[in-house]
Amino acid sequence: MTVDQRPAELQRTTLRVLVASNVLGGVAVASGFAVAGLLAENISGSTSMAGLVATSTTLGAAILAVPLARLARSRGRRVSLTVGYLLATIGAVLSIVAAQVNSLALLLVAGCLFGSGSASNLQSRYAATDSADPTRVARSLSLVVWATTIGVVVGPNLTGVGGSVGTSIGIMALAGPYVFSVVAFGLSLTTVWFGLRRLHQSTPQHKLERQPLAPTFRRVMAIPHARLGLLSIAVAHAVMVGVMSMTSVHLRHHGASLMIVGFVISGHVAGMYALSPVMGWLADRLGRIPTIGIGLAILAMAMTVAALAPDGAHGLTAAALALLGLGWSACLVAGSTLLSRSVPADIRTSAQGLSDLMMGALASIAGIAAGPILAHFGFHWLAILCGLLLIPVALLAAATTRPLPVATKV
Repeated sequence: MTVDQRPAELQRTTLRVLVASNVLGGVAVASGFAVAGLLAENISGSTSMAGLVATSTTLGAAILAVPLARLARSRGRRVSLTVGYLLATIGAVLSIVAAQVNSLALLLVAGCLFGSGSASNLQSRYAATDSADPTRVARSLSLVVWATTIGVVVGPNLTGVGGSVGTSIGIMALAGPYVFSVVAFGLSLTTVWFGLRRLHQSTPQHKLERQPLAPTFRRVMAIPHARLGLLSIAVAHAVMVGVMSMTSVHLRHHGASLMIVGFVISGHVAGMYALSPVMGWLADRLGRIPTIGIGLAILAMAMTVAALAPDGAHGLTAAALALLGLGWSACLVAGSTLLSRSVPADIRTSAQGLSDLMMGALASIAGIAAGPILAHFGFHWLAILCGLLLIPVALLAAATTRPLPVATKV
């Protein structure tokens, strides 16, 4: 193999492995997430406690993103992703145990560890850019994001089968889908451990100085393009979670059937992932900042439709949620690529971990705040307030006009 051929072949192998692990990881996350609220409600006996597991999973993904990024920096992506999926596997096992012993506290701890699967899936998008051709960075990243589509569609549809499997092996039906999570996470970690062996061997092993979070944040915020990438990802994610988390409640309060709720959420998920390769192509061809601008515009359209739609207009709500997913996809793909391309190599993985931490932290705040806002002011005001969050990022994008210098591969 020639020197010129090796990087291209290594990138193709890396992408195949990351796509496979993301499909499996998506199945694992979605299988457990589909029943997490119901399991929490069953254990606690309180509907108000149903959202705690989802919150703990989101926080777990955010918190674990930083040590996993540090591990990627010191030991490589292969080790980091393997550890991330291993922790998620343990979280899935503990979720089953929590169901059997009827412990909400253990279920919340398990949810935090389970969030490591989401953190690993998110980190995979950055791993796809490490050896990518500089002209195809966003497309490589978006391909891995797209792979999640398969998992998040298949996972919830395994709920019924998972319940039957759980009952057949002596665990409660609501915990059954976590069996699929255990298996899928186990396959994910096996895939990355063996599949990324060549990537690990080809990466020079240097002792790297640890990059604390606070200095990394200051350095990222001092770079205009990196700052825009970081904030566009975090704010788009917060807006998406804030509105999406309350959509099913809003629909049910205004007469929508469970079938309609499922249709609306499916359209939203399709918007999030299915067209991510298109967003990657736009980011590589038009540029990262213009694509972020497109994403922000789509998000603004989504918030406008959601704010103006009558309460019983479920079709308009479905359109708003589909647009919400599309806008999120554009901001995630273009923002992630912009961040990776604009920071120095010595803080790149730390900045990527910081990005995922901010995504999860802001999303958790938005998700917690969304409930009271919906209860006291309604879905329309929730959309308006989330829409206002987009304004500072849009102004920042308009002000960040200086072209990004040509960089080496990330």
